[in-house]
Amino acid sequence: MKYIDEYRDADTARQFARAIASITTKPWMIMEVCGGQTHSIVKYGLDELLPDCITLVHGPGCPVCVTPIEFIDRAIAIASRPDVIFCSFGDMLRVPGSHRDLLAAKANGADVRIVYSPMDALAVAEAHPTKQIVFFAVGFETTAPANAMAVYQAQERHVSNFSLLVSHVLVPPAMEAILSSPMNQVQGFVAAGHVCTIMGYREYEPLARKYGIPIVVTGFEPVDILHGVYLCIEQLEQGRAEVDNQYTRAVRQAGNQIAQELMQKIFKIVPRRWRGIGDIPQSGLSLKERYAMFDAERLFDVACNSSSEPSACQSGMILQGLMKPNACPAFGTRCTPERPLGAPMVSSEGACAAYFRYRKQAGRSTEGRRLKVKTEIQPHRILSG
Repeated sequence: MKYIDEYRDADTARQFARAIASITTKPWMIMEVCGGQTHSIVKYGLDELLPDCITLVHGPGCPVCVTPIEFIDRAIAIASRPDVIFCSFGDMLRVPGSHRDLLAAKANGADVRIVYSPMDALAVAEAHPTKQIVFFAVGFETTAPANAMAVYQAQERHVSNFSLLVSHVLVPPAMEAILSSPMNQVQGFVAAGHVCTIMGYREYEPLARKYGIPIVVTGFEPVDILHGVYLCIEQLEQGRAEVDNQYTRAVRQAGNQIAQELMQKIFKIVPRRWRGIGDIPQSGLSLKERYAMFDAERLFDVACNSSSEPSACQSGMILQGLMKPNACPAFGTRCTPERPLGAPMVSSEGACAAYFRYRKQAGRSTEGRRLKVKTEIQPHRILSG
């Protein structure tokens, strides 16, 4: 914990909060596009340490949450086949489809198994040669290399009963969709550090130039996030719009080029529908033609109609940063983790789940609120440790 504790130090967090207050002269709205960052913000009350004129909003940073309903329905239909063992990360099992979820399918007899990596699913395929093993490949660019490696290894090892149901999504096109929306109010981004660990941050530079908006690559611990917010506010106050890297201990400008080459070998970029948001051009990954034998969507050819969220669910507004979770009329009443209306209440990275866990009681007094301070300090003392 030595190298984590320093990024959770309360005194350092307070110093960053004071530094942010000292340079803020205008109202600003900043969006994070990472469910892990969302949970840190809400858990530690980081937004409540900031000046009232700074608003942090939560974007579509949870890949589980934006997986389309029709993909959940397709997964359930495939999993329900008697010749299939369906493998998935655990956070997908309770994501609601049109009528039920994968956990309900399992209760009805489907062989649905929780695994911890796609290579675990590949091992299941090798151990059960008479069954079709399907892995639910969901995630941002962060998890794509591991899924690409599973396909590569399946081909190398001649495993013919293994396939992926691919629902990968890409972060930069989603950010551009938000920025190009007539409803957009976001003025700066705190970008997801783990995505940039794989992809680097060169692809964010055209967005910063085109929309005149600062983008700061940031880690996930409280001090990381507050430092990222400081760097973003500093740019906004100075009228700059650049890509900055707060997460220097993990992220390089070019990213992990070996992982990128593997992704480019296995996947192609395709349009993708995002749950609660809609179609975003060139925002997803799909297997290339030469790997079609590992594509569960093609192998099983399950027809699923496009569906929408229940009318009471406001997850689309929440995922676009247009509404806070606890402003949804169904929050905590008709929609709970035990009986979710939408995916953001289910996923471990969902904004609604974070608010339900840490801020279920609206208007409560918090330590974060009491710690809010406006005292001016010298920022260089913080940045130098």
